This record gives sequence, C-alpha cells and structure tokens, in this order.
Amino acid sequence: MERPRIMKFVSKAQDPWHTCAGEDGPQPHPAAADHKLLTLEQWHAVRDTWPEGLATGVVLPNDVDVLDLKTDLPRLALIVLQFPKWVDGRAYSQAHVLRSRLRFAGEVRAIGEVLVDMLPLLQRCGVDAVQMRGDQNQEAAERALGFFAGHYQADVNETRPLFARPGQKTEA
Repeated sequence: MERPRIMKFVSKAQDPWHTCAGEDGPQPHPAAADHKLLTLEQWHAVRDTWPEGLATGVVLPNDVDVLDLKTDLPRLALIVLQFPKWVDGRAYSQAHVLRSRLRFAGEVRAIGEVLVDMLPLLQRCGVDAVQMRGDQNQEAAERALGFFAGHYQADVNETRPLFARPGQKTEA
C-alpha cells in the first residue's frame, strides 16, 4: 500500500515559487529560471525554448483538461490547482487525474478558497500541498487530516477498497 503524502502547508511569504508578472499582468515570455510559477499561457509560450531540468510550476485553471498537459508533466515540478470558490470541486477531479491516470510525481498544490474541511478529501485526491484561505487555522487543518484512520473506498493512495485489502474479513 502506498502511504498518503504528507500535507505541506504553504505560506505566501515563505514560498520559493514566484509568479512572473509585470505592471500590466503576466509577462508574455518570462526569462528561464528555477522556481518560476507560470500561467498556462506563459508555459505554452516558453516550453519549447526553456531548457529541460528547470524547477518549473504551472497554475492550472479549474476549467482546463489536465490531459492537455500530459506530455509536459515530466518537465513540471509543481501543478497549482485553483479553487476559486469552496463549492467548486473541479480541481479535485484534476488532482485525481494527475495522480491516478497520469502518474504525476511532482507537487500538486491547492490554492484559493481552501478550507480546513476540504483537506482530507484533497489528500485522498492526491493534493500534497495547500495554501489555505487567510482565515483558516493550520492547527485545525492538521487535526482534520487525522480524523479518519482509514476509508472503505479506494483513492489515489490506496487503490483497493477495504474489502479487497489483505487481511480484511468479509461477512457472509
């Protein structure tokens, strides 16, 4: 069984990843450097010219099909998924597809309206880092991640439902 990834809590002030924006918005063709966090449009503009091996991240809008990034994933170290509203769950599906279908091994980060109550499901979908909404408490978030010792259903960390795991008894 693969262990769930430890959830990382990201603070804007201490984040090594930086967006490439100028006075008029995102730079259309930023210079190549490690730990640049690009919009999808910026990534499309530079992916053919930037050298491989740079620690590069992309902010993915929640209405984009992650399969469009399939061939780019080996070059990306970070995918940032946006939760513009806490009731908009499309980024959960994006995280699940990145981890389970595309086998993305880099960091998957949730930003925006990320609330404590969302963390257990985010973790089960493959998110391993969060930048929570400003009014959320990290201690409460860490407690929320420990509420459930296990789950009956499969997820990206344990692909078998409880009844199919070794050592589980089934009732007749």
